[in-house]
Amino acid sequence: MPPVKPMLAKSVKDMPSGDVLFEPKWDGFRCIVFRDGDEVELGSRNERPLTRYFPDIVDAVKEALPPKCVVDGEIVIAQNGRLDFEALQMRLHPAESRVRKLAKETPAEFVAFDLLALGDDDLTQTPFRQRRAALESHLTPTDAVHLTPATTDVGTARQWFADFEGAGLDGVIVKPLDLTYRQDERVMFKVKHERTADCVLAGFRWHKSGPIVGSLLLGLYDDTGALRHIGVAASFPMARRKELVDELAPLRDNAETKHPWYDEKGWGPGGATSRWNAGKDLSFEPLRPELVVEVAYDYMEGARFRHTAQFRRWRPDRDPKSCTFDQLERPLVYAIADVLAATP
Repeated sequence: MPPVKPMLAKSVKDMPSGDVLFEPKWDGFRCIVFRDGDEVELGSRNERPLTRYFPDIVDAVKEALPPKCVVDGEIVIAQNGRLDFEALQMRLHPAESRVRKLAKETPAEFVAFDLLALGDDDLTQTPFRQRRAALESHLTPTDAVHLTPATTDVGTARQWFADFEGAGLDGVIVKPLDLTYRQDERVMFKVKHERTADCVLAGFRWHKSGPIVGSLLLGLYDDTGALRHIGVAASFPMARRKELVDELAPLRDNAETKHPWYDEKGWGPGGATSRWNAGKDLSFEPLRPELVVEVAYDYMEGARFRHTAQFRRWRPDRDPKSCTFDQLERPLVYAIADVLAATP
């Protein structure tokens, strides 16, 4: 079977109804496993191989999956009962010795949710209800390989949406049961959490296309009074990016003088290149931290927004010093083991 591009989901505000299956939305690395006997390849969402980074998953799927198959799923790491995306990112290391060491120290797990091929049979044109039934029949769950929980009951799905966030999950995926596997198309649905926070605007990065704003750098004050970088807001139309250059110009004056992210190097956004993408510039233009912006976000990963936040509005009525971590909603803790054991 040639390289497979994963089927994707589009965001919706509420749970779709009808002949659908609901699953937890895992927060890890999307991975399509290709197994043919002792040969295993781990494909990623962008079709770049993950095989060398996860030797533990290569070994684990040989115990749990059929001898010849293609399975869609997610690679995750659980720490202290929660998914830990930062630990997962750390597994992408260029040094082979470090890869082996991390595989032992922070072993990963694979959560399977679709069966694309079994033996010599291509199942991508088979309805999802049959692919799911075949996956249930042919997967042997182990400590490291799991079958994702699923339900057709929307009430259970809403409960999962509320409860499972405490274990670090990302929301709920909704799959029409008559759906064939349509590569690289957004034909499933995802329901994700959305919250708002008032943040301090402390800088911006230039857009890759030229002298317009690429992203806004956001911060919150911690209990010690330090301004901590918690993420970025982006996704502006090009015309708006140009307008922001002029709007933010006054805040650039003398911004480097006593800027908190120059004095407190540990809390800033960095200024060199990305660890994961050598071509990505992380340098930034400092702004005097005098303006507050309201943004929408889904959830926190440690002390940072897990995903890019969305700009909502300026908050000139807010004192930047009042923008602290105390305003953030923290979900109740929920153990990842209980998620995997969930039944409708």
